[in-house]
Amino acid sequence: QVQLVESGGGLVQPGGSLRLSCAASGIIFSIYHMGWFRQAPGKQRELVAIITSDGTTNFADSVKGRFTVSRDNAKNTVYLQMNSLIPEDTAVYYCTARRPRMDYWGQGTQVTVSS
Repeated sequence: QVQLVESGGGLVQPGGSLRLSCAASGIIFSIYHMGWFRQAPGKQRELVAIITSDGTTNFADSVKGRFTVSRDNAKNTVYLQMNSLIPEDTAVYYCTARRPRMDYWGQGTQVTVSS
């Protein structure tokens, strides 16, 4: 069974940091592109960051310079390091694993940025 399990979400104050993790099982992790999406109440789901199987990264303009995405193929895990958090980052964050003909999604983890 394919599973993507996110962890690391929670409540933080503006200016704080969180590191989200996504542990994958049931796939050949090293050949999948991995990504992070988020969805805030009343807003469209948006792509936050992606890291390809060969390590190329891209970020949404709203998080560029504040977030970093990385992967550890030996641990079947992708990370999203979130720094300088602002209230607008509040959302459910989802991990994705992508191939040309197959996508998988995690259950999501809540990130709330509030004072």
